[in-house]
Amino acid sequence: MLLFGPRDQYLRRIRDVVGGDIFLRGDQVTFRGTDEQIRRGQEVFQTLRDRLSDRGMLLDDDLEQALNGSFRAPIRPDEATIDLFEKARKVTPRTPGQASYVQAVKEHELVFCIGPAGCGKTYLAVAMAVHALRLEQVKKIVLVRPAVEAGEKLGFLPGDLLAKVNPFLRPLLDALHDMMDHEQVTRYMERDVIEIVPLAFMRGRTLNNTFIILDEGQNTTVTQMKMFLTRMGQGSRIVATGDITQIDLPPQVTSGLTDAVERLSEIKGIATVRLTGKDIVRHRLVKEIVKAYEPVDLVQRNGRKQGYPPERQ
Repeated sequence: MLLFGPRDQYLRRIRDVVGGDIFLRGDQVTFRGTDEQIRRGQEVFQTLRDRLSDRGMLLDDDLEQALNGSFRAPIRPDEATIDLFEKARKVTPRTPGQASYVQAVKEHELVFCIGPAGCGKTYLAVAMAVHALRLEQVKKIVLVRPAVEAGEKLGFLPGDLLAKVNPFLRPLLDALHDMMDHEQVTRYMERDVIEIVPLAFMRGRTLNNTFIILDEGQNTTVTQMKMFLTRMGQGSRIVATGDITQIDLPPQVTSGLTDAVERLSEIKGIATVRLTGKDIVRHRLVKEIVKAYEPVDLVQRNGRKQGYPPERQ
């Protein structure tokens, strides 16, 4: 249940801070402790419940704010407008969930964004990267994607390196061209201000003062995700996005994205944003299609539910 966090980690955090005992049976929570502990526990859960109702999701920061009494009102989409400084072009989130995603990127050095197709994960991340570049908060943008085929074998592709990886990196290029003139994108790429690379070419690098975006993060292995995240240098920011219902890895391979979200969720400076079907902004049928496929995406796969972190042994 979203209210309790991944693997009930929010529940454990509330118990550690508030004190007393918290018992979960089904979707019902029972408190045992002093009157003050019960009162505080109820206040925290009511605050989180209101936030979840308003936005359809919770951030890790929401829990901390609820625990220390500094909980903020939901962010309106118009309050999170991204100025691209390109012929008055601006990108405005279209849902409260998207607005919270943008705010999380502003406030954290590393953000994981998980959500279904069409909810703006990649597009908003690219917009934030362009915004940071134009404000000189970073010196370059690096866009990364694993070269994993979605169920089809394309064979050998002709051309140089850029031509070979172009089919995999096309969504990132499309987002860039939607925000800047083609000539500007070309100049940035020629001057290495914008770099688009397959994940395999990230090994051994240290990227300082760089806005790094990993797209399709669900198709990384645990080892690849560790390698990618440790490329982060001084003054850099990372956004890793993915749809955990569309994992194209072999069934026995754990997704690096779900593993990283589980391992790193309690580290300060890291945020995890979960977008839902309510945040889909493509054609109206996309939302219905995603909803129709949900029962298939959550079937048991090799003893675990696809899209969820594996059980720790």
